Order: sequence, then structure tokens, then C-alpha cells
Amino acid sequence: MPFSIIRNDITKVCADAIVNAANRKLLGCGGVDGAIHAAAGAELLEECRALGGCETGQAKATRGYRLPCRYIIHTVGPVYQGGGRNEAALLRSCYDNCLLLAERLGCGSIAFPLISAGIYGYPRAEALKIAVGAFQDFLESHEMEITLVVYDKGSFQLSQGLYEDISSYIDENYVASHTDPELERMRSAMMNFPPMAAYAAPASPSAPAAPMSAPEKKDKRNGKKSGKKQAFNLFKKTESASSEPAEEIYEEAAMPMFTSAAAAPDLSSIINARDESFSQALLRLIDEKGMTDVETYKRANVDRKLFSKIRSDVNYRPKKQTVVAFAVALRLSLPETQALLSKAGFALSGSLKFDLIIRYFIEHNNYDIFSINEALFAFDQTLIGC
Repeated sequence: MPFSIIRNDITKVCADAIVNAANRKLLGCGGVDGAIHAAAGAELLEECRALGGCETGQAKATRGYRLPCRYIIHTVGPVYQGGGRNEAALLRSCYDNCLLLAERLGCGSIAFPLISAGIYGYPRAEALKIAVGAFQDFLESHEMEITLVVYDKGSFQLSQGLYEDISSYIDENYVASHTDPELERMRSAMMNFPPMAAYAAPASPSAPAAPMSAPEKKDKRNGKKSGKKQAFNLFKKTESASSEPAEEIYEEAAMPMFTSAAAAPDLSSIINARDESFSQALLRLIDEKGMTDVETYKRANVDRKLFSKIRSDVNYRPKKQTVVAFAVALRLSLPETQALLSKAGFALSGSLKFDLIIRYFIEHNNYDIFSINEALFAFDQTLIGC
């Protein structure tokens, strides 16, 4: 999982390295810094004293001690002073230097807090954009699992305009998907139907048309009650060009697709005629788009080992979020995305928040998987790719 966002206490995250948003003296303070020092134990403070502090934007490493990590990488973020004092460049430098140091230490995974977004006052939406940009650039040419750890929902802020736009899209499309025009027409028609007795035939041409309730009407051929058929015919035009009675129309509609066992295909022939698998479809699409394997799995935010499994196993059964990630990486249209999902037995519906968010981004031609995952996280949905 190259990049993911989780809600957790960073002192409990298992990774090769975790990042501490420290102060310049590296002697512990409040917030994330204080929590890491408290959880790691007094030995961490002793090692930090020997480091001689750290400049803003730089990074230094210590052992992890009692934390579930090999290393703690300490970095000093900028104090936000309005944005005109090089804060953005310094904050970006924090992430870049931490990632490069983790690579030199041989780390395969690293977990970050949102640096400077606490007591240092950096606007969270801007801090998030800088963090994600650093991760995205690093992962284009490196292999590492990067996790952004937020302590609570209030620590993570998607752009307010984007959040509201997606919320409106979800509301509008969820309502639309649950309002079937044909079903509404049938409901309306049912409200205006005359009583069932109005559909009963007279006993004889000379006798008056005595009302008869549909459930009591008898089938002339077998004597069985045909109330079910009569009710069915309320949804059909009983006055048609055909001279056949309404019940005959129902009989034709109810006939099985195959009139004999010989006409029906057997199970083995159905299985042998199955469509291409997800793995086959994915590899075909990669070739058609002129992309390389590396380019594809990196754009999809998918681990190289997982991609190798998909490539080597023609019958590989992926998770839905993995299929969607590849659709985003390949910049597939909505119909193309639905087609790829169908190869794995999935679909995008109008009743799931996850599906609607994916549809929103595809319809807006936004295939930035990092932005999509930010939105999914903000709406408490499973991330794609990772």
C-alpha cells in the first residue's frame, strides 16, 4: 500500500519509521512530540540531547525504543505566520528530508502526522496539500509504504468547496437512483385503478354483468383460482388487438425461455463460454493505453507485489477498491469503468456513498488518485488502491 490515510494514535502505528513533529531543541513538548516522548520512554530524551537540536525543515533520526517502530525521524515544521515567510517551502522540506532519511535507513514503511497543523497553526487544508504533493512526487521514483496518520476527524480538512460539491452530488444522485420513473408511474396508476370487480366478465351475454371479485374467478381449463393472473394483468393492456383473453396473454408471458431440455445450454458450455477475466481485461487495457506496468501500478497506488499477483494469476479475484484504482490509473470513462468492474463481479451503484464519490471524480475528469482518496477519507469511506 504505497500511500494511505488512517485515523489513529501515531504512537500505536506499526511502521519501520514514524515521524515526530518536534521543536528545534528536540527535547519534547506538547502535541505529537510530547506523546511520542511519553510512549517511547526516557531513553529517547537522552538520545535526543546528543543530537544537538534540529533546524526548521531538516530531519534527524533516533531509535524507536518502546514504540512499535525501528526509528523515530524528528523534523521541525515552520510556525505559520501568514504564508509570506517561506513557510510552504520549509514544510515541504520537512516531508522531503524525512522520506530521504527513511530511505537511507532502509525503511520500507513510514508514518507521518500532519506536520505544523497543530499548535504551529498551519492551515490544515494547505498543510495536507503540501504533504500529499511530497508523497506523490516521492512515490513516482521510489518504493515505500507511506501512511498519513490523523488523530481525529477535526485534524483532517478537505477543501470546503470540494466537500460541499461532493455532498451535493451524493444527495442529488442518491435521490435520483431511488426514484424509478417507471415505478412511480405504476404506483400512480395503481392509485387510480377501479375496483377489481370492474374487470369481471358477465355470466352470459343475456345476463346482467354481476360483479365478481378477481380472486374467486375460476380457470375454465383446470378449475384453479386465477386471482394472481388477474392481478398480473392490471399491469398489461387487456384491450389489445389480439382476441385472446387476458389470461392467455399471461400464459405466454409466463412461458419458460427453453421449451425442452435439449434447447437449454448445459452448465459446462456456459462456463466454457465465459468472458475474459479481470486480469486479462486489465492487461489488455494497459496495452491499449500504451502504459507500462510500473506506470500503471504506481498511478493506481497499488503495491508492486500485488500487481505481480494479478499479472501471474489469470483468475485473480481483486477487491472492489483495487479495480477502481486501476480504472482511475487508466483514466477510464464511466462505462469503461463499469465494464472493468463487471469482470470482477462488481458495479458502481447509485446507493453507495463510495460509488457515488468515484462517479463524481470520473464524471469531472479528475483522475488524481490522491485527491480521490482524500475525499473518500473525508467521507469515512475505504480508500482505493491501498
